[in-house]
Amino acid sequence: MREHICSFCQSAQTDANPLIYGDGVSICKACVAAASKVFGMSREEAEIKGMDISSFSPKALKKILDMYVIGQEEAKKTFAIAIYNHYKRIYRNNEIGDESEIAKSNILLIGPTGSGKTLMAQTLARYLNVPIAISDATCLTEAGYVGEDVENILSKLLQNANDDVKLAERGIVFIDEIDKIARLSENRSITRDVSGEGVQQALLKIIEGSVINIMPKGGRKHPHQEFVPIDTTNILFIAGGAFDGLDDIIARRIGRNTLGFTHSKGAAKQNTALLRELEPDDLIHYGLIPELIGRLHVISTLDELSRDDLVKIMTEPKNALIKQYQKLFAIDGAKLTFETDAVSAIAEQAIKRKTGARGLRSIVEKVTSETMYELPELKGYEIVVNKNCVNNQEKPLYIKMTPAKTSA
Repeated sequence: MREHICSFCQSAQTDANPLIYGDGVSICKACVAAASKVFGMSREEAEIKGMDISSFSPKALKKILDMYVIGQEEAKKTFAIAIYNHYKRIYRNNEIGDESEIAKSNILLIGPTGSGKTLMAQTLARYLNVPIAISDATCLTEAGYVGEDVENILSKLLQNANDDVKLAERGIVFIDEIDKIARLSENRSITRDVSGEGVQQALLKIIEGSVINIMPKGGRKHPHQEFVPIDTTNILFIAGGAFDGLDDIIARRIGRNTLGFTHSKGAAKQNTALLRELEPDDLIHYGLIPELIGRLHVISTLDELSRDDLVKIMTEPKNALIKQYQKLFAIDGAKLTFETDAVSAIAEQAIKRKTGARGLRSIVEKVTSETMYELPELKGYEIVVNKNCVNNQEKPLYIKMTPAKTSA
């Protein structure tokens, strides 16, 4: 009996992936899902998604970041170049016939909470179709201590690659809050440092490029277990952190007095300017060990987001927060409208909380939670959120829409 296969991907028919038959052709469930995603994209996105990973350019990568990340122009350029060079090193290294080898350049992103560090890594990983594992450095410990082994990061990467070792070995690992494991310069505990310098030393082993035996499902290692060897040579490691106080270290080194500017309007700009003067020794003084800094070759700083930036983040990108909530309301037949002053008020609250873009969702959730509780009964209504709803917890306005307006 002739095996039935998909005319597009050549996969055989299975219970999990059935085929649809047409006039001399067939298509599987997976290809239908993929086609559905493409038709839901803009033409530009579809073209990008169809490109081979080795054919991207720094400009194309930045263009992708521009769709989702507001501001941070210099950081996006630096990040795009680093990603481009990394995958060019993997896929095009043999185009020049000599014996030289291009070393891997890992990345360190320095910027306030909610400035877009994680989002940049997630966005490019999605478009390049490579697996990504994201871990919080504060949860990591050396092997043998209570907590999460550093090597479990690679287990996450393998799981996100659907257990495809070769794919995982070309993936991305993002380690957030790397600044929180800086070793203490003073008042060190006499007990062994489990969460600081010890973790930095443990990270070195996986970052520098070596074969690590990991447990496929993560967890602690035990005798008589089967391990999966992962070569980290071509895995891109990206570390991110806020590094609060790093600007003071830089200011002392260059002899600039920052006293009196802490609460001034220009403090954010001044701190950004200081971070532009960053040298590796400043990170050593902060508490990162020299060996780790030596393996994070590309350093990029992100600016603190302004109120205007936060407003744009909520309204402009393809994944804009307000668009997401408007869709949630539309599914129940209601229309959600945020007045301009309400969006500005949400941005102001995020700035006061020092949460950046990361805190926007919790503010919007609080403003809309009571209405969402009633939402199934609000079909045909327009819900209008103004500044008082944000600042004074007033209830949004409910306006009954005309049939013509409802259908629109």
